[in-house]
Amino acid sequence: MAVLVENSQTTASKTSHKIKNNYFDGLEVTSVHKILFFIVMLAYFFEQMDNWNFGFIAPALMQSWRITMADVGKINFAYFVAMTLGGLTGGIISDFIGRRKTFLGSILVFSIASVANGFATDVAMFTITRAVTGFGIFCMMVTSQVYIAEMAPSATRGKWQSLTASVGFMAAPLVGILCRIIIPMSPDAWRYIFYVGGIGLVGFLLGLRYLKESPRWLVAQGRISEAEKVIEDLSHVKVDLSEAASKVEPKVKTREVIVGLFSRKYIKRTFVILFFVMLTVPAGFVITNWTPTLLSQRGLGVEDALTASTMLMFGVPAGCYFSSLIADKGGRKIPMAAMAVSVAVLAVIFGQIEGFIPIVVCGFLLISANMALNFITFSYIAENYPTKMRNTSTGIHNASGRLATAVLQNIVPVVFGLYYFSGVYNMVAIMVCIPVAVLLLWGMRTGGKALEDIS
Repeated sequence: MAVLVENSQTTASKTSHKIKNNYFDGLEVTSVHKILFFIVMLAYFFEQMDNWNFGFIAPALMQSWRITMADVGKINFAYFVAMTLGGLTGGIISDFIGRRKTFLGSILVFSIASVANGFATDVAMFTITRAVTGFGIFCMMVTSQVYIAEMAPSATRGKWQSLTASVGFMAAPLVGILCRIIIPMSPDAWRYIFYVGGIGLVGFLLGLRYLKESPRWLVAQGRISEAEKVIEDLSHVKVDLSEAASKVEPKVKTREVIVGLFSRKYIKRTFVILFFVMLTVPAGFVITNWTPTLLSQRGLGVEDALTASTMLMFGVPAGCYFSSLIADKGGRKIPMAAMAVSVAVLAVIFGQIEGFIPIVVCGFLLISANMALNFITFSYIAENYPTKMRNTSTGIHNASGRLATAVLQNIVPVVFGLYYFSGVYNMVAIMVCIPVAVLLLWGMRTGGKALEDIS
């Protein structure tokens, strides 16, 4: 049972008396607690630099190495297949060794791989290093989604997830600005963008010192006193987690988690989420990863395409911030549906309009709506399952979305060749509209509820 703690820093922290509480629910988010979110924001920032940079670099790479859109599709295919593996691996490992260790290890992998991208000498080597980058990026993303969900109070969980992402996703327009300045300097200037990604190691070093393990994961391992100490350190309130610990089900093997996803209790929510992510996630990545390349093929030069794409990318943090305002409304699934419909309408318009300014304005709104949809969906997935299977199930769902995205990478050049720019974005509109009815009819309401009550 969540207990609303008033003036917790001046009362409960000064006494040895413990209050019965459900982790952070009802507790104030202190300045120390916010530092933890800041570290996640920083990690997100550099992770997103590595995630978004290829969309800007691809047109320059096509010119420098004389490769085609089909080659770009193959590189993206390898990247998203590796992301799939990273999502599965990250979810499984973090359920066994902890959220903190998996989170930090992922930062190490994608930061080093980013630098290796810059040293690639041919397409084969670049494809491999880019794939390793994707593995580390999505391993961290899956782990961080669950980590934030478990470290935030239930009443503001969606807010903190979205605010954390909105700061982290500022990397999208920043990497666009860097690419706009640096890439035109020389045929090989794109390499410097990848070197910048190595700065992500700063987040790794800060995390080593300040990041705390998830109390929910600690309780699931039977380490209740350590979990209570983490909450006390962050909230300055002594809590008794005995009641929360009594609700934790026994630790299960990965195979049992997978079987559990399709058990009588969870099968409906599993199919709803799978159907939703396997259509909306690939569509979203067409919007975010292919747009710079497609704009360059629409008649815009490399520099004009970079300028337009950079301006569009300010929609990334804007969308994440907007999601923080609506994420906790309507049980989470209502804003998801609203954003999906918005993406569909804007995608159709974006595929038809002409002119630099209309493209930038509509593209900004499209990317904003898409990012709001994506991040509310991230929260929704993590909330649907109990602690013992949360990270593994989140990894499986997100990996499924990335696998579907990988398949779509080789289809985009074909659709573009047959139906040109408008055909690609009409495809996006259809993909995001189809699962909305399924979500509204059979999806659970999760916003504003304690994770234990949902599961």
